[in-house]
Amino acid sequence: MTGTGWVAVMPVKRLAMAKTRLRGAVPASLHDRLVLAMARDTLAAVLACPLVRRALVVTDEPAAAAALAELGAERVPDRPDAGLNAALARGAALAAGAPVVALTADLPALRPDELTAALTALSHRPRGYVADATGTGTAMLAARPGVDLDPRFGPGSAHAHALSGAVRLDGDWPSLRQDVDTEADLAAATALGLGRHTAELVGAARYGGR
Repeated sequence: MTGTGWVAVMPVKRLAMAKTRLRGAVPASLHDRLVLAMARDTLAAVLACPLVRRALVVTDEPAAAAALAELGAERVPDRPDAGLNAALARGAALAAGAPVVALTADLPALRPDELTAALTALSHRPRGYVADATGTGTAMLAARPGVDLDPRFGPGSAHAHALSGAVRLDGDWPSLRQDVDTEADLAAATALGLGRHTAELVGAARYGGR
């Protein structure tokens, strides 16, 4: 699907409310910065994918909107308490007929070539998803032009997306599958190789930085 110009949609919660299960992985004073660092690394990898031409970040977090705009994202205002799937649908509605790929903002080890391979694997199928490292969640959901994204993220989302008709896409894409919800997830992402912003933050936490 080279040259089709994918639009990536990535929701980002208010930093104070995000990644509650990850609290304790770094000192409390660095938690919000860790969440933002992961979002920055995710976005940087997404924008480095040659198949992606735009990135829409759905957020009502001012710090995230500013930091991600510096990397090239376009901000879509979020609606408070609307939820993850509503945010993704809101962003997808602004894709102007382009194919849409939805990703969460917690893929700090993401490699652009793995995202490229996953999008290419969709081929001519209308809609597909990549399961996360646990096999139960969803790391990526993609839809061709004119096809409703129909996001169903949340507990058991891989099964929910399969039931909705999305095709499961399988490949050797560990950095795409490794989302970070817990300290163990962060360790797994670190083993794969973190992006620059997250690596610097984790290094600062490890060596007593502020």
